[in-house]
Amino acid sequence: MTETSQRKVAGRRAGYLVSIIVNSVLLYAINSWPGWDAVPFLTDDTTRVLGWVNASVVVSLVANCIYLLADPPRLKALGDLAINGVGLSALVRIWEVFPFDFTDESTIPWTLIARTVLVVSIIGTIIGIIVALVRLVTGGRE
Repeated sequence: MTETSQRKVAGRRAGYLVSIIVNSVLLYAINSWPGWDAVPFLTDDTTRVLGWVNASVVVSLVANCIYLLADPPRLKALGDLAINGVGLSALVRIWEVFPFDFTDESTIPWTLIARTVLVVSIIGTIIGIIVALVRLVTGGRE
């Protein structure tokens, strides 16, 4: 293995490790301390989306643990497909439930901004699914 390819592998593995840490902290923050209910604009309806949000974070966490050990292109594509598939389900559920309350007296249209971010996220995730499928079939690395 050349020095350049060793650096690329090390860089990818560092990214996987960072993702594992961030996802672990996120899971703890959402479910334990301070918890989702500490966020003032989230409503009690958040419990209706929490399962999908947790599933999305857990799938990403597991996939990145696997990538840390081995990340051949097709395995990475399969993992990315799983991450994006569960993530899309979570985003659609958040769109349906919309567990946000932006009724403060702000002049900023937070509801419109949140809906726009959700639409852009859904479109981006669908594109990610298509890319992962192509990489899975062709065996290409991103």
